[in-house]
Amino acid sequence: MRRRLFLAITAAVGLAASPLALAQGAAYPSKPIRLIVPYPPGGPLDLAARALAELVKDSLGTVIVENRAGAGGNVGVDYVAKQPADGYTLVIGAVATHAINPWLFAKLPYDPIKDFAPITLIAQVPNVLVMTPETAARLGIDSVPSLIAYMRRHPGKLSYASGGNGSGGHMAGELLKSMAKVSMVHIPYPGAAPAQLSLLSGQTELMFDNLASAAANIRAGKLRAFAVTSSTRAPSFADLPTMAEVGGKELAGFDVTTWFGVMAPAGTPQPVIARLNEAMRKALATSEMRERLSRMGAEPAPTSPGEFAAFIRAELAKYEKVVKFSGARVD
Repeated sequence: MRRRLFLAITAAVGLAASPLALAQGAAYPSKPIRLIVPYPPGGPLDLAARALAELVKDSLGTVIVENRAGAGGNVGVDYVAKQPADGYTLVIGAVATHAINPWLFAKLPYDPIKDFAPITLIAQVPNVLVMTPETAARLGIDSVPSLIAYMRRHPGKLSYASGGNGSGGHMAGELLKSMAKVSMVHIPYPGAAPAQLSLLSGQTELMFDNLASAAANIRAGKLRAFAVTSSTRAPSFADLPTMAEVGGKELAGFDVTTWFGVMAPAGTPQPVIARLNEAMRKALATSEMRERLSRMGAEPAPTSPGEFAAFIRAELAKYEKVVKFSGARVD
């Protein structure tokens, strides 16, 4: 009798302590949730994460945004992959970390599919080819064709900044080099903010910046925008053509779009994923979130966990071809 009672109590305690039991009860979340941004503060992922954290307070409580940058986003993403699957440590995954880096890096410490449970896509944002007005005037560049012509006359003279090896800006630059058969030097920085600073200070000549990051300086006249890298024009900058539109046959099919969304470690209980998805989709549907993303040149793109998972798989397959075509590699 005592043995049966002991076993019953042990099983009950074990069940109560399990992530699934916590998820099914009213306890989740019973403490602050950490949302890891795998890039430095100030970039579009960081700004979106902080806005989202603020808008889910009523339904999820405190969400602490924490920056863990390094290795093109790999450091922060790998950190989350190895955390307990209890819903208390999440990550903002992006096109670089989950679709580009697996093909760019010889060794990746995490599996972009097996190690994560997608929650929702936040937004999709094109990159934009920018220079400072001063640099463009000094070099006599006023369009994408004139930029290509300059690089052909001066191979390897221009340098382009990016937010790191494997970033969307890096891939856009390498794709331009491959498709237009031109040469320029890639200068990676630990995030979009320091990369843009190098551009504004004249240390580099051009950049395929994330439109969310570049929007304010474009509107202020500090950066001159030539074209977006997506297959269609951006609604917030409808007057800007696409690279494919202005690049003729050489750049037909040019398409590099940045996206980012929230993920949890693989094995996170489905009730937790559902709770997080519901709260975040509600936040993304608010006019406040739409306005904040719009100021960065982004549009909300909430999804179900299943839709986000399918999207990541499709992007992973797409960028396998892009990375191989570009010839880019990080060992």
